[in-house]
Amino acid sequence: MSTKALVNRTITIEHVTIESNLPFEQVRANLEALLPRIDDGIFTLLRFGESERALRELEAAPTLSIFSFRDHGALLQVAGLQSRAVQYDIGNPLSASKMTRHQISAGLYAPIRVLLREDRNGTVAFEYDRPASIFGQFGDDQVDAIARQLDMDLQSSLQATTR
Repeated sequence: MSTKALVNRTITIEHVTIESNLPFEQVRANLEALLPRIDDGIFTLLRFGESERALRELEAAPTLSIFSFRDHGALLQVAGLQSRAVQYDIGNPLSASKMTRHQISAGLYAPIRVLLREDRNGTVAFEYDRPASIFGQFGDDQVDAIARQLDMDLQSSLQATTR
């Protein structure tokens, strides 16, 4: 029986922090008002083979949506700590589809993980790894173009919620 190769590569990732002077709950409310939750009906359509209808709905959908979120700060209670931090999965399923049709491994990073946190000094900020740097590892011009647009859309949306 042959063993498949284990391949390790080192990649460079650009990390972005966008600070706000607004309170944590205000930034969170702004984000959740600006970016809608993903319409799960699209995945239902796909399960039932309605790919053309799903495509039409995806083309009409918002630029970015919140796929899910987790109260990461609550996890720190097990260590007796209090913190406000919410981890979001933000993206666009059509963009993800366009990337993964060229590089299926891009699915590992779509949607993008974004952390809204308040540090010990009371500084509220978003943190995320820049999509163009994450998806750039695949060396695919078509994926890169979509990732650059995702960069711009994500940064402008997050900055809009911090003012």
